[in-house]
Amino acid sequence: MRYFIELSYNGSVYHGWQKQPNAISVQEVLEKGLTTLLKEPISTMGAGRTDAGVHATQLYAHFNTEVQFDLDTITYKLNALLPKDVAISSVFKVKEDAHARFDALSRTYLYRIALSKNPFTHEQAYYLKPKLDIEKLKAATKILFEYKDFQCFSKSNTDVKTYYCDIMKAEWILVEDELRFTIKADRFLRNMVRAIVGTLINIGIGKVEVEELHTIIQSKNRSEAGFSVPAHALYLTEVAYPKTIVL
Repeated sequence: MRYFIELSYNGSVYHGWQKQPNAISVQEVLEKGLTTLLKEPISTMGAGRTDAGVHATQLYAHFNTEVQFDLDTITYKLNALLPKDVAISSVFKVKEDAHARFDALSRTYLYRIALSKNPFTHEQAYYLKPKLDIEKLKAATKILFEYKDFQCFSKSNTDVKTYYCDIMKAEWILVEDELRFTIKADRFLRNMVRAIVGTLINIGIGKVEVEELHTIIQSKNRSEAGFSVPAHALYLTEVAYPKTIVL
């Protein structure tokens, strides 16, 4: 049987989702928990690879096992085994060819920018001292919808076959003393969201003009885009799938 597992995690102490040879990852912790519970080696495939320090309020992974278990019980037992910064929301059966990565229809990320110093959110949001022009941010964000090729926001030396992404949503919202950027697309390149936010910040503080974003994107050159904002304020918030994969 193939199962999907829905989880969330605080990524502060993890070197991203994917297993690393010399660093702790969320995938490694999850697989150890599942292997302990089911008493057989379990490997998982996640919906995506979050970078070191990035959080997820919703991520899915799939795994296969012939072991029979109660779905509600395994959620409870797995949560008891896992560290406090990783939580399981549900485990459910899916079709045998369902794939956590390739069947995902969209992924949504949130980036939090603190506009004032806050001792209670300094580990969850990026405190930015320069004043941002929100109208410029919004105007530049609209330009993103005019393009599909986002090579300029991709980490260099990556092995992807295409830099095309379909952005479905990108918006800024002011929530009390935080400016929050939400972006939804069918797929994301490595470091893409953090590079987009850094580039938009440069526009918001007046370092780069709004219309220059066209030139940056068309250049397909990472060095033309802005800095990569810190990972600790980035959250994967939603992964969407077709309902037909669930049994």
